[in-house]
Amino acid sequence: MRAITHATFGEATDVLEVTERPLPEPGAGEVRVRTVLSPIHNHDLWTIRGTYGFKPELPAASGTEALGVVDALGEGVDTLEVGQRVVTGGTFGVWAEYFIAKAAGLIPVPEHISDETASQLVAMPFSALSLLDSLGVSEGEWIAQNTANGAVGRLVARFAALRGVRVLGLVRRDAGVDELAALGIHDVVSIESEGWQDAAAALLDGASPRVAVDSVGGSSASDLTGLLGEGGTLVSFGAMGEGDLKIPSGDLIFKGVTVKGFWGSRVTREMEAGKRSALFGELFQRIGSGEIELPVEAVYPFDQAREAAAASATPGRAGKILLRF
Repeated sequence: MRAITHATFGEATDVLEVTERPLPEPGAGEVRVRTVLSPIHNHDLWTIRGTYGFKPELPAASGTEALGVVDALGEGVDTLEVGQRVVTGGTFGVWAEYFIAKAAGLIPVPEHISDETASQLVAMPFSALSLLDSLGVSEGEWIAQNTANGAVGRLVARFAALRGVRVLGLVRRDAGVDELAALGIHDVVSIESEGWQDAAAALLDGASPRVAVDSVGGSSASDLTGLLGEGGTLVSFGAMGEGDLKIPSGDLIFKGVTVKGFWGSRVTREMEAGKRSALFGELFQRIGSGEIELPVEAVYPFDQAREAAAASATPGRAGKILLRF
């Protein structure tokens, strides 16, 4: 079979190549899946650079989320059938014509969900819903988040609205406020403008977010802790800017702010089965009803992986870049 691999760490646009690899055989409890579509995520690109929490041995496979069709069953697998559409969001090496996954980690896809939507169900929307659910906020309460116009930020805002939770979003550009408003996402403030804190206070109208989600790192974390009330929590979700958090000690001492991290892969892996099933049920219902949309910017053949990676890095994309196998 053919697979997208890299012999060195570096930019995906420089190091990705298509190579021949042996067709894998499923072991006990495993399934071989024929890959159909796979999205390109930031964490995929970070892994290829060698800067993510997981660093594979070289030469390395790539890709973590995919939609595919069950091709072969390993010993003891009786929960899936050959020919069934499935998705995975935590299987490394899915950028290949076939991949092996644990049967228990594959999610059957309802017929009414398209291939393009199904291929990106887990890493972004399920992570966003899991993140929101883990925050423990109730209807009418506020949370705050930066990168509000990112893929996860938009999804968190949509899921939160459907649950009656208020979201104060921060964006880096003034234009981002109008972009989100056009999508029906309001309560957004641009930190490009001076006095943004006053604009945020006006939206909060005396309330204080219980939780703030930081996806940037560096001094951006202090923007969020400044918005939190006493006993608030800062959740580190990503580090698109600087890797180290810079937080005023006064927010920790006098407000009693708590700081913790959220890694979707670990949370999904350790999640209790009943909770996982309930959240996927909510996800399928929201997508099936059209309340949540997962747009696609473009689809590239997998032998154009370098070009697809470049497209994924283009600012202002309206949707995900997908690889077709």
